[in-house]
Amino acid sequence: MTIKSLMMATAVLALGTTGALAQDCDWKPERAVTYVVPWGAGGGTDANSRMLASMLESHFGVPFNVVNRTGGNGVTGHSAIANAEPDGYTVGAVTVEINTMHHVGLTEMDRTNITPIALVDIVPSSVLVKADSEFDSLADLLTYVKANPGELTASGTSQGGIWHLALAGLLNAEGMDPAAIRWIPSKGAAPAMQELMAGGVDVATPALSEGKALVDAGELKALAYMYDTRMAALPDVPTTKESTDSGWTLAAWISMSGPEGLPANIVCSYEKAALEAFETQEWADFKASRGADVVKMGSAELTDYMATSDEALGETIQAVGLAK
Repeated sequence: MTIKSLMMATAVLALGTTGALAQDCDWKPERAVTYVVPWGAGGGTDANSRMLASMLESHFGVPFNVVNRTGGNGVTGHSAIANAEPDGYTVGAVTVEINTMHHVGLTEMDRTNITPIALVDIVPSSVLVKADSEFDSLADLLTYVKANPGELTASGTSQGGIWHLALAGLLNAEGMDPAAIRWIPSKGAAPAMQELMAGGVDVATPALSEGKALVDAGELKALAYMYDTRMAALPDVPTTKESTDSGWTLAAWISMSGPEGLPANIVCSYEKAALEAFETQEWADFKASRGADVVKMGSAELTDYMATSDEALGETIQAVGLAK
């Protein structure tokens, strides 16, 4: 299973019907719901989650309180979702790290400990540098790294997190040591980009949508987009598919999920509400403002997608020597 085949799995976004149409979907929360975000405020996961939580609050008529539970390289927040009572009053942003943390030995928790509800976003990685960086292209950067392995540093997430895998996988695919750019762990994309602008690291590899505002403002420079088609909102940024010999690509994803054992009627109710939100102009405008496409995938399809992601990322983690 390759990362490319993983991305091709997104074709199911436009196919079929969701389980919400065949279930009893009349459950509604009667009090405030906690929406856990395992990553810091200001990043893409936080922005998508807060927008969706706001729309769910309008739909159900009760507060959806977004709580950022950072720490443990994603383990803390994901554990808060997985270990919650399966009563519908704790849901959250289970991200692609549910399929990386167990492979790198951070936790035994994996996708079987959560209940997928709906896919919220698919987010390919990028390669960002400061606006005044000496590197004007990904080729420039890679040429320098080949000649000076270990000199440059990068950040974007935890050690072994998805943005670390994006960079390590790229270096590995291009025939270099995956540690040829030294990884500096961070609590998410937003603090990593702040560190990049401050000169604390040389490179950041978050989603291009997360860095778009800073690229537009002239604070950062985007060297590449780890995807096979260019981002519509930043069409001048070349893809790794077109600009590297390996054609390496890698994307993260964000879901709305609950704890394992969440009853079917609760899953169905949340799934239906989320999918209806994704059909609105409000959501379309929000995604456009971030340079991202609207995706739509319900619980059944998302469960299969997570399984495919787990297998593909496990192979990548093994290939770059991070498996434990």
